[in-house]
Amino acid sequence: MEKAPFAVQAHETRGRFHLQAKSDDRSPYQRDRDRVVHCSAFRKLQYKTQVFVTREGDFYRTRLTHSLEVAQIARSIARALKLDEDLTECLALAHDLGHPPFGHAGERGLNEALKAFGGFDHNDQSFRVVTQLEQRYAAFDGLNLTWETLEGLAKHNGPLRNPPPTIQAFDDARGLELLTYASAEAQVAAFADDIAYNTHDLDDGLRARLFEPEDILHLPVIGELLQAAQSLTTAQNRVRHELSRAVINTLVHDALRESTRRLEALSPTCADDIRAASGPVIGFSDEISAANRALKKFLFERMYRHWRVNRQTHKAEHVTRTLATLLLRQPELLPDDWRERAGRPETPQAAATVRDYVAGMTDRYALDEFSRLTDPSVPA
Repeated sequence: MEKAPFAVQAHETRGRFHLQAKSDDRSPYQRDRDRVVHCSAFRKLQYKTQVFVTREGDFYRTRLTHSLEVAQIARSIARALKLDEDLTECLALAHDLGHPPFGHAGERGLNEALKAFGGFDHNDQSFRVVTQLEQRYAAFDGLNLTWETLEGLAKHNGPLRNPPPTIQAFDDARGLELLTYASAEAQVAAFADDIAYNTHDLDDGLRARLFEPEDILHLPVIGELLQAAQSLTTAQNRVRHELSRAVINTLVHDALRESTRRLEALSPTCADDIRAASGPVIGFSDEISAANRALKKFLFERMYRHWRVNRQTHKAEHVTRTLATLLLRQPELLPDDWRERAGRPETPQAAATVRDYVAGMTDRYALDEFSRLTDPSVPA
């Protein structure tokens, strides 16, 4: 399919930081996507929390299933807008690579423990994963992704005026144009994240009985979609699935209409016109934006602050905060290779090592390591 003139064009890529031969049968962004899918950080997302820790049940979303859902939505939008689907999919799959165990709760615990050394930011950590921490090549660290993919990871939420340290260092070396917007492909990936996040959290919240269908009937747009789903069947599991499909369909089609309107108004002739725009080109209409905000507010009050979720959030923060605090003070407790990297206790070097060590854990490994370090009855 012919791409729109404002799409990122693979033949115009600004290349990779480390020179590598081009592929005869894959575009640069197909190669980027494949590198993400094959990296260890992507596999570990299978055992990292979305909202419910993995031991709560096998049917709830994990960071991996969330990333796959984001990629599916993002690719559909990219195809409709005639963008580069492979770059969009790659960014969707890679956006959460830096998340620590237990999702945002784990991030808060890690950030608190490392506050004196700059704290913790999962977007910066994702960038570290793909530029430094993955060690799959003999000649360099990281995945050596293209400039366009790295730009999208850095700026997917908009221009960065106060970039975190890893992104700032790469910008100093390579120039990511942090004060401009990212490509339309990156904006689509970020928007698909928002669509998937709200929709599947609504689905998981209903499945977990944190709230009931009648509790969401008052929500604008969502309530109407629920009534339509209930008119089709009385089986609650089928109602839930019908609602999820309807919500995604409504949000995606609204985003396509609004984004098309914005693109027509801007009349971009190349990807750099998207970057230089005064605002994002991907978005919702005012009506759906209001409905989306109402849904977010509802989920915050009735799901993310539900007492059951609060309890596991408290435990998750405690685990990551305790692990990071303990290892920062006593890096001799780290495995040999990590201990050598850490150096002296409570130094920036030790903090960077502990950050990478804890952030790279799955939920299960973090719980096991917590037991090994704090429970005398558990072998070291």
